[in-house]
Amino acid sequence: MQIEKLVTMANQIGKFFAAQGEEATVAGVADHLRRFWDPRMRAQILAHLDAGGAGLIPHVAAAVAKLRG
Repeated sequence: MQIEKLVTMANQIGKFFAAQGEEATVAGVADHLRRFWDPRMRAQILAHLDAGGAGLIPHVAAAVAKLRG
């Protein structure tokens, strides 16, 4: 999948959770990505974050980083 599409999808998920406050948003996005994204999609978004994470909303970038742990 193209990384631009993954960034858009991740940011949309982040906007959905944004009303819950930053900590809950980060946890909610990370949980959603773990539960519903294919492992290949998660690997791609992690690689994108490692390359600078262009286009990711800050709380989404933090959620992606949580996928490591």
